[in-house]
Amino acid sequence: MTMLTKIGNSQGIRIPKPLIQQANLENVSLELVVLENGLLIKPVNNTRRDTWLENIEKVTAKYKGLQDEGLLKDLLNDNDLEEYEW
Repeated sequence: MTMLTKIGNSQGIRIPKPLIQQANLENVSLELVVLENGLLIKPVNNTRRDTWLENIEKVTAKYKGLQDEGLLKDLLNDNDLEEYEW
């Protein structure tokens, strides 16, 4: 159990590290959702490239036999970005 703690004009809670690790909340952005009887804290969906392959495979699994392996390899190849000037 924990209590709300005053932090400036706001209030916060301390979450024990084992709970943070178990809930996959470590080093991620958080989304807060107000529920009827409380507050839900959950990680924001990761949109970085390191999950693209997994996400694309999930989508293409819906279309069995229609997956284009060449297209996937080209889509996931970001070697050309190394020379790109941001």
